[in-house]
Amino acid sequence: MSLPRATLPALTIALLTLPVGLGLFFTLAPALGYMLPPGPAPFMQLMDWPGIGPATRLSLTTGLAATALSLAITALVAAGWQGTRAFAILHRLLSPLLSVPHAAAAFGLAFLIAPSGWLARALSPWLTGWQTPPDLLIVQDSAGLALIAGLTAKETPFLLLMLLAARSQTRSEAHARVATTLGYPRAVGWLLVAFPALYAQIRLPVYVVLAYSMSVVDVAMILGPNTPPTLAVQITRWMSDPDLSLRGVAAAGALWQLALVLSTLALWRLGEALAAGAGRALATSGHRLPGLSAALKVLGLALGLAVALSVLAGLASQALWSVAGYWGYPDALPDALSVKTWMRHGPMLWPVALTTLFVAAAAALAALALVTGCLEAEARHGFRMGAGGRLILYLPLLIPQIAFLPGLQVLMLTLGLREGLWPVVLSHLTFVLPYTLIALAGPYHAIDPRSFTVAAALGTSPAGRFWRLRLPLLLAPLLTAFAVGFAVSVGQYLPTLLLGGGRVTTLTTEAVALTSGGDRRAIGAYALAQTAAALLPFALALAIPRLAFANRKGMRGG
Repeated sequence: MSLPRATLPALTIALLTLPVGLGLFFTLAPALGYMLPPGPAPFMQLMDWPGIGPATRLSLTTGLAATALSLAITALVAAGWQGTRAFAILHRLLSPLLSVPHAAAAFGLAFLIAPSGWLARALSPWLTGWQTPPDLLIVQDSAGLALIAGLTAKETPFLLLMLLAARSQTRSEAHARVATTLGYPRAVGWLLVAFPALYAQIRLPVYVVLAYSMSVVDVAMILGPNTPPTLAVQITRWMSDPDLSLRGVAAAGALWQLALVLSTLALWRLGEALAAGAGRALATSGHRLPGLSAALKVLGLALGLAVALSVLAGLASQALWSVAGYWGYPDALPDALSVKTWMRHGPMLWPVALTTLFVAAAAALAALALVTGCLEAEARHGFRMGAGGRLILYLPLLIPQIAFLPGLQVLMLTLGLREGLWPVVLSHLTFVLPYTLIALAGPYHAIDPRSFTVAAALGTSPAGRFWRLRLPLLLAPLLTAFAVGFAVSVGQYLPTLLLGGGRVTTLTTEAVALTSGGDRRAIGAYALAQTAAALLPFALALAIPRLAFANRKGMRGG
């Protein structure tokens, strides 16, 4: 670790900002008509598309609804049950779901709620009377309700873990105890005095959820409507069209998506101010609302369990479909189990799985090395990330992928670079870095600095203190951060699609491509393999410290 102290932080900042900046610039140029053959202005073509209004409205409503629901469920669960045994159980159920890729969770939900899905089968015909699947548009409904449900199921665990991590940075628990002594019921008092301080700490993660929910592509292709689709899905179709004249329309649409997300973030910020004013008015009024607390607790527990069980049941449904023989409706279970699906798709699945693992491992290892170097520079030289640093950290997550990834594709073509494996790895690295830093920063700074003072007094060099003291102490957090980055890479769809140029296929791109075919057995196999690939490093992160430190319980991590 003898590099100049600013080298790795500067390189990390460059990897977080340059792809976004260059991508936006090379998205703007085609949108303004540059670098394109002569033709109608791209923005005019965009506005002439009949679906621009419905697609914009759909992106706005689904993003806002999914974010509001995820935040509300998170707040209700924490308000009513934090510190209880029920909360510990719910936390254990929700935490592993964070690693489940969005596409896999979306497929699982579709397998559950479709007219011929597991829920309808379980209730038929004894309750519903259905002998054949009902003619109901549940998945890919025009209002985007299934899309909202899928996004809520995936984003709630993320916000809950962010909320729990923020507790150490506030005095929220002490404030909640004071409210309880003043006669406020537990849930009401927590929402009035503890939640505002915690929300200030998780504001940027909430913004990330909002930006992602408004511009997600893979989940929208699986659960969202098709005629018209969400704006991000339509932009992806234009980018993939062989008609090059549509690239300008796609670029204009990408900028429209960016403007929509930024204006919605401003609208959400206004909503925060209104909600804060209403909360202050309620707190100063002195109303205890005793009858409301019990209802909030029950509602929070019910919604939290619904989120956890929907994802878990969806994964179980995928596993069952992947080995199902004949499965007629309305039977709740298949007539027989068979490995024919795995045998049929195995020869094609293994190379795709190996590519997925390679890309994820390369991106996660590079991110871990950069993040560790940055944090070590912070620890040695005593500086901390301020508000500007946090904004840079979240920049690739706040700017919609569909707004700058098309520009990166245009840049590569302009420079004569071929789309392929390494551009995909580098694009994944941009999105893996923030999550790796979030996962490792807390444990890195939590180590007692006196240990290093003692080591220095005994003559150990800075490099020796890093390799012989800090890294062994951080083995479990390092492996967990690697697992987080690995899972993020496994779930990336749009970077692989655009920067891979069709030459790089991963489990995620293959699973989403199977959507149009409707083969549930094949989709179940690919989605299950995708989930297994994301969960594998988490299993190793739990097992390796227990093996390495079998006689040192305190160093085994979670």
